[in-house]
Amino acid sequence: MTAVAAAPQWVPDDNDIARARITDFARFVAERHTVAVPDYHALWQWSVDDLDGFWGSVWDYFALGDRPGAVLTSSEMPGARWFPEVRLNYVDQVIRQARPDRPAIVSVAEDGSVSELSWDQLLNQVAAFAHTLRGLGVRSGDRVAGYLPNISEAVIAFLATACIGAVWSACGQDYSAKAALDRLGQLEPVVLVTCAGYRYAGKHHRRSDEIAELRAGLPTVVATVVVSQERLPGTLSWADVTAGGDRSTLSTVEVGFDHPLWVLYSSGTTGLPKGIVHGHGGVLVEHLKAMALQSDIGADDTFLWYTSPSWMMWNFQVAGLLVGATIVCYAGSPSYPAPDALWDIAARVGATVLGTSPGYVQACAKAGVVPRCDHDLTALRLIGVTGSALPPSSSIWLRDNVGAHIPVASISGGTDVVSAFAGGARTVPVRPGELSAPYLGVALEAWDEQGNPVHGEVGELVITEPMPSMPVGFWGDPDGTRYHAAYFDTFPGVWRHGDWITRTEHGSVIVHGRSDSTLNRHGIRMGSADICQAVEQLPDVADSLVIGAEQPDGGYWMPLFVVLAEGVTLTDDLTARIRAIIRTRTSPRHVPDDIIAAPGIPRTRTGKKLEVPIKKLLQGADPTTVVDPGAVDDPALVAWYARFARTQLPGDAR
Repeated sequence: MTAVAAAPQWVPDDNDIARARITDFARFVAERHTVAVPDYHALWQWSVDDLDGFWGSVWDYFALGDRPGAVLTSSEMPGARWFPEVRLNYVDQVIRQARPDRPAIVSVAEDGSVSELSWDQLLNQVAAFAHTLRGLGVRSGDRVAGYLPNISEAVIAFLATACIGAVWSACGQDYSAKAALDRLGQLEPVVLVTCAGYRYAGKHHRRSDEIAELRAGLPTVVATVVVSQERLPGTLSWADVTAGGDRSTLSTVEVGFDHPLWVLYSSGTTGLPKGIVHGHGGVLVEHLKAMALQSDIGADDTFLWYTSPSWMMWNFQVAGLLVGATIVCYAGSPSYPAPDALWDIAARVGATVLGTSPGYVQACAKAGVVPRCDHDLTALRLIGVTGSALPPSSSIWLRDNVGAHIPVASISGGTDVVSAFAGGARTVPVRPGELSAPYLGVALEAWDEQGNPVHGEVGELVITEPMPSMPVGFWGDPDGTRYHAAYFDTFPGVWRHGDWITRTEHGSVIVHGRSDSTLNRHGIRMGSADICQAVEQLPDVADSLVIGAEQPDGGYWMPLFVVLAEGVTLTDDLTARIRAIIRTRTSPRHVPDDIIAAPGIPRTRTGKKLEVPIKKLLQGADPTTVVDPGAVDDPALVAWYARFARTQLPGDAR
């Protein structure tokens, strides 16, 4: 498939370029290294050609302190050694940003109430909780687990954990106790921080039973801290453990660059979720780059990304504190009490940067929401989108219904690097359906099956040089076998991420979906996202999933499952229109064999469609081995596909 260049929907003007933080950084680089970096793409090329120069410049530009020794002593993947002689702590950079004139955190409840936490209040509570952890015997390297919604207390608990050199790991309370234990139980945590319940979509969800099950399943926990006015037997009150703190007593433990900061998790759709360990230093330099240089976020910004502690975007939003921004915590539904609830929150808190998902944008479009007319978004200057590929139509919808003057930064990366491989920059145009450019320091290429770089056509997303935020390792993988198998088995020494992308002639990136669920009919490959984006433009289709399933007899069956809008039925006319839009918008060779109405599309709890597990079900796999129900947003939907596979497959596909 050849990429067709789209006209830009947003182009930076001279003022955008002059005021961008990345422009100032480019001047810093040019003076220090005597290199010509006249535009973003020249700066990016230098950043991947001279990793030592680039990452050393990031360290020095953000004045992170002494930098003894080399930047990179080995570029081997896996096994790269970054800043081996540096001692630091992630929290020190947060402390340096403290100021009296703006809040550190704004908390929004689903009932509309808003509260603020000043920088002093934040650091006072961090100091108090760090003191509590030390008093409980928590030491550097011990694990502290969170089972929490997206509230300010989660941020405080993380920072207190990190500042004493302990390791943080969390998941949201929408996870069942079993799903949480599958993750947190691997770490043998010594402290559990949780909340008696949370409110979502107008309902209060009590979690006392789940907390009891968690405590029973975590025998290493010596203390449980509960964020609630409701006391649970045998627990400590959040109010008590954070009382009387004084930021002047806040001290951090210096740790090595690779010392574990937090453990995040793979989706866990099959088998036990992999615990992905990231280090203090790698996260710090990567997130400073991503916040300030890519997203242009700084001390005057209010940063709201709709997320959950289960998703790496929670960690990404917390990084706003590293550049002095005010971050916004919201644990409710983005669509309650109305489809435009998230836009309303953005208006009320004066968000300058708002992050959301393609699914939410599409839901707003289908609901007829017009945020620019219904909400005061004059402060908004950047919209971020991630979780899956953003269709061109959704990008145009944002332009027309939110504001043509606001760039849309569609980003793609992952939990694996707790950042993005590609996305936006304030000095680069935005084209619908495209990620504007690879991130600085990311040696991103598209490769064919033989490992040759390709441009203008679909290839595997690979990273050919190391990044500081690549995992320190996987938890419980002492010899690195699982880590190596996850990324480096296909192309030795090169990170294969598992996405199909196209590198365009103007330097942007188009994401087509996961390569392990890529459609391959008659030798012509296409990402599933391309099909779904076309189909979901139809107002009659609320959601969709397309699968390409190889059959034992050598055949290839390609069904399309569609979730229909309310009141719509799958008639012959609608089926014909679906086939027509795929034929004209994507490829005649990828018109599905069958179109099937489904009750929903199952997703991981971070919003990714379960393409590979559903494909395995359609190929006859045992449902109990295909997916862990605790990792799925709606296990009943997986059961529906399993029944479909047993009873309704066409004869040739059984």
